[in-house]
Amino acid sequence: MSKKKVVVAFSGGLDTSYTVMKLTQDGYEVYAACANTGGFSPEQLKTNEENAYKLGAVQYVTLDVTQEYYEKSLKYMIFGNVMRNNCYPISVSSERIFQAIAIARYAREIGADAIAHGSTGAGNDQIRFDMTFLVMAPGIEIITLTRDHALSRQEEVDYLNQHGFNADFAKLKYSYNVGIWGTSVCGGELLNPATGLPEEAYLKHVTRTDESLLKIRFDKGEIVAVNDEEFTDRVAAIQRIEEIGASYAIGRDANVGDTIIGIKGRVGFEAAAPKLIIEAHRLLEKSTLSKWQQYWKDQVANWYGMFLHESQYLEPVMPDMEAMLTSSQRNVTGTAILKLRPYGFETVGVDSDNDLSKSKLGEYGEMQRGWTAEEAKGFIKVLSTPLRVYYGTHPDEKR
Repeated sequence: MSKKKVVVAFSGGLDTSYTVMKLTQDGYEVYAACANTGGFSPEQLKTNEENAYKLGAVQYVTLDVTQEYYEKSLKYMIFGNVMRNNCYPISVSSERIFQAIAIARYAREIGADAIAHGSTGAGNDQIRFDMTFLVMAPGIEIITLTRDHALSRQEEVDYLNQHGFNADFAKLKYSYNVGIWGTSVCGGELLNPATGLPEEAYLKHVTRTDESLLKIRFDKGEIVAVNDEEFTDRVAAIQRIEEIGASYAIGRDANVGDTIIGIKGRVGFEAAAPKLIIEAHRLLEKSTLSKWQQYWKDQVANWYGMFLHESQYLEPVMPDMEAMLTSSQRNVTGTAILKLRPYGFETVGVDSDNDLSKSKLGEYGEMQRGWTAEEAKGFIKVLSTPLRVYYGTHPDEKR
């Protein structure tokens, strides 16, 4: 009888390394697949490949879905200025969906009997992976050794060492997930809700102490230039902004939020590019969108971000929300200017042909040209009519 084929969603960490070796020892034909959404360096990918074969995989592949991740997720998060709890740029959660989709696609291509991942039973990732596999790879078995056997870190290390793999997985104070849309930091002081992360917990530190301007040019909501450097590759533009912002250690924060399974979770992060891009984009929208365009777009974007976080990317309503967000960007063209300094930034202004504040009808607080003083007084009187009706009937309720 031929061996069962299993695809392991392989990150190179302890849980997935254990999974590759254990399934190999149990008689599976193991295919290790690393789905890269922009968080792995070439050196890390090379190490992953070498280790996968040492662990017993018959084949290793890197599935680069960075551009797909941008086109199908990041683009809309920028259009919507999406920040969970007005704080967290939904980095890990959105990445996991596209990693899972890539793994499911690969599993179908090679005719796999099973897919395995290294999630535990206490977090959100188990839901994101399992739900995506159930929909995108129906009928393929899902294997989760770490979750099913409640394995401790030491048990996994001991197993790898006993079977000839030098498992140098030291128990670190912090755990990190590095991606194109930010780096999450878990553990350490964050386990105490009254304390924050110290300087040494972050991966990026201040290397510039001067102030400088950052100019981001958008065309229909998408980045086309950074400080006058043209970009046709949107991912490269994001990486350039990250490089600039990280030199000031911009984008540090911690978020407390509701997990999908119902408990509260706290995560630290550093996300220079998302913070700068979203605030620049929001600044430009304030000048180029109408009041009600901004209002309704914010409502849709809030739902869009929540669905992304809670593993509902495949819900059929998502393309409908994306269509609305895309339509809202038709006039969001121009340059937003930010002033950067160590650990922070401020908005400066915008330069856009679509700037609605340039109206010939009037300048706020200065001079009206589209109406007379008498018309203004009449407008105000009519506007006050519902209030005058109500308090005329209920004068005792006046504040």
